[in-house]
Amino acid sequence: MTLKFLEELSNDYDKLFETKIGYDVVIYAGEEQNIKEIHAHSNILCIRSKYFRTAFSNEWAEKEDGKFIFRKPNISPHLFNIILSIYSGNIELKNLQGSDILKLLIAVDELNIQQLIPHIQEYLIKHQTEFLYQNPIDILEIIYQHETFTDLWNFYLKEPKILFNSDKFINLKAPLLELLLKRDDLNMDEIEIWEGLLKWCFSQQNIDNDPIKWSKDEITKIERSLSRFIPLIRFYDIEARDFFYKVYNYKDILPQDLIHDLLEFHIVPDMKPKTNVSPPRKPNLKFILDSILIHSNYIPLFASWIDRKVSSHYNNKDIPYDFKLLYHLSGQDEFNAASFHRNCDNKGPTIWVAKVRGSSQLIGGYNGYNPHDWSGSDSDDFLFSFTNGKNISTVNLSYIKHPGHDFIWSDGDNVSANYYPNIDIPSGFNFILDNYEVFQVIKK
Repeated sequence: MTLKFLEELSNDYDKLFETKIGYDVVIYAGEEQNIKEIHAHSNILCIRSKYFRTAFSNEWAEKEDGKFIFRKPNISPHLFNIILSIYSGNIELKNLQGSDILKLLIAVDELNIQQLIPHIQEYLIKHQTEFLYQNPIDILEIIYQHETFTDLWNFYLKEPKILFNSDKFINLKAPLLELLLKRDDLNMDEIEIWEGLLKWCFSQQNIDNDPIKWSKDEITKIERSLSRFIPLIRFYDIEARDFFYKVYNYKDILPQDLIHDLLEFHIVPDMKPKTNVSPPRKPNLKFILDSILIHSNYIPLFASWIDRKVSSHYNNKDIPYDFKLLYHLSGQDEFNAASFHRNCDNKGPTIWVAKVRGSSQLIGGYNGYNPHDWSGSDSDDFLFSFTNGKNISTVNLSYIKHPGHDFIWSDGDNVSANYYPNIDIPSGFNFILDNYEVFQVIKK
């Protein structure tokens, strides 16, 4: 009886808003041709929002005919009506696009409705993952301006390659890049962070990335651009091979004492760093993915496709599967059928991923049954293709419509594929693979 009474009371609040009985607040939402007059009740708004609580108490509050007047041109009428679902405490987001949900989050923060902020962030991460992948730099700029968006900030810290691999990474503002590089929990290899910084710097200065082509003036410009960031790179955590080929190559733009100390560190056995250095970054991850082809940000997508959650995706916190590497073969290795079947047969559901030689394309598929001889498929299986394996937003997905042989390995690294035009795998195209991996999908 108590629960039923509370539900009825909630419905009564909705009816109060709909009927406008006793309203004393007029809100003009939107601008120009999209302005709408919305009526509300000050006592309800005061209870739900600190913003309105303060506004109603101020002497400067605009009034006409005894009613409070608020003008909100930056919030659309549609979104404002959703916000006013706080009357009943029920807010519905499933019919909104990711961009509208983000606008709603910004509006809720402006109106200081604190209880909705974590709820909307959680919904974005759980159900609009693809949107967050496609617009990372623009969204990060917004997050930077709103200190309450901590869940979204942590989402990108756990998957920073989404940012660093974005085409718009070069447009990232320097203070925000600096803030990222200061983080101890930035989940990337240090050499990747260094390479990302160089890409950003060369673009800012419009300078070629080949040191041989630099003039003295260009070297000076790069040094000035990098000076604030160099102390934030943890050079001692970069392996010797990467240091030689990817750091030492740029010795002319780095402090000479740093280059000397790093050379000594890598050449002299048991040599310790001479200066106080920051500790290695320690990302707070829920799982570690054993792969050289894909990164952990691919796993929520795979898990979502397995459960046919095409319109909304899992996030890192609620993935219901573990992915265990069963088999890896590089293009330089010779395929061994006996080894493949020994590691991969009778393992239940599996996902395979492969890189197409001579391109950045990744292809792969899911087999939910995994018969002994790896032959055939069923309607719950799928194929996918990432046009650019470093950019998760370039994916094309197709569930198998005609069970049968969809990919055939002829001699280990040459592959022929059936016709899947909607995922950019044309009929009769013979693939040569540089690498491929097979993962066992284990229900938690």
